Amino acid sequence: QVKLVESGGGSVQAGGSLRLSCSIYGYFPIDYCMAWFRQTPGNERERVANLYTGGRSTYYADSVKGRFTMSRDNTKSAMYLQMAGLKPEDTAMYYCAADRRVCSGGDVGRSDFTYWGQGTQVTVSS
Repeated sequence: QVKLVESGGGSVQAGGSLRLSCSIYGYFPIDYCMAWFRQTPGNERERVANLYTGGRSTYYADSVKGRFTMSRDNTKSAMYLQMAGLKPEDTAMYYCAADRRVCSGGDVGRSDFTYWGQGTQVTVSS
């Protein structure tokens, strides 16, 4: 059974940094798609960043480009989201996601992912 467990959320002032982690348990093929999403009350869950473990690129939403960095560990059993220059509008519940698909670009959405973490809250105060 596949399970994703997140950690690292919290509260920070604008301009600060946080690092989110997501550990992945269970069977996965050699390569798969990893992603971070976020959601605020009453809004759709939006993609923040994604990568394919068999590829070389990481794809970011325009709203976080240049401030957030997504990475994974060499065993492909964990992913990370380093967030810097945080803004109040980054306040949201953040979710990690994974799926046995190839994602060679940023055109992936919530429905493309089978496995999800429980979510971790990030709050940025002005």
